[in-house]
Amino acid sequence: MAAQFGRDAVVFTIESGKGERTMSLRLHEIAEANHRILNPFTEEKLMLLGEVCRLRHRMRQLDLCCGKAEMLCQWAKRWGITGVGVDISRVFLAAARARAVEMGVEDRLTFVEADAGRYAAEAQAFDVVSCIGATWIGGGLVGTLRLMLPALKEGGLLLVGEPYWMDEPPQEAYAGIGVKAQDYTSLIGTFDRFESVGLDLVEMVLAAQDSWDRYEAAHWWTMHEWLRGNPADPDAPGVRDMLARSYREYLTYTRRYLGWGVFALKAKGS
Repeated sequence: MAAQFGRDAVVFTIESGKGERTMSLRLHEIAEANHRILNPFTEEKLMLLGEVCRLRHRMRQLDLCCGKAEMLCQWAKRWGITGVGVDISRVFLAAARARAVEMGVEDRLTFVEADAGRYAAEAQAFDVVSCIGATWIGGGLVGTLRLMLPALKEGGLLLVGEPYWMDEPPQEAYAGIGVKAQDYTSLIGTFDRFESVGLDLVEMVLAAQDSWDRYEAAHWWTMHEWLRGNPADPDAPGVRDMLARSYREYLTYTRRYLGWGVFALKAKGS
């Protein structure tokens, strides 16, 4: 992933070996202004994930594309972990720092503004390395897992959030959702991709349909209200287009065919 930062509207390019596509980070900052968790998990699922990961006091986590860092903040508060969150969005990182202060964990967490796909993490320094729903940073799931591994301590845990096909979609669904057929696969196909990197699947927590509804539908109201208050803003045409596409993509294809979950992985033999 390449990105240029420092302007109101940041456009970054995702290079996935399947061509390139661009998206405006600014539009995502607008659409997710009222979200605390930037994925289809509820707070209950987020804490369940922490439980199944068997977190302990003073474990150290690296979270790539941390967004507003709700995971790091909640886990630091509940289990006493320390951590580093990396994200390219100044808007999201400002929210992350404010949330850490609100929860009294600012002394346990460090936030870094950087391209997570190029971030030079300390080698073998983290008990947990996570990338929740942003595997485009490594050109897809397999590339992102390989990108994450060098920072992981021996015996440590990788956490990756990834969509999967709940049922084989019709051909038109790929264009409708905006993905290539090979971008995602079934649950067992996702398992095979873990195996190809030499990783064992040791746990998983999957989003429920209603929690994905809440995640997606909350974007619609946020964008609607933003457009009502900012009709002449230079970003307004992009927000209108994003809102229109979101309705069509989610209601026609995503809700029916695409699932999402976080998978806990360990290197084989660890």
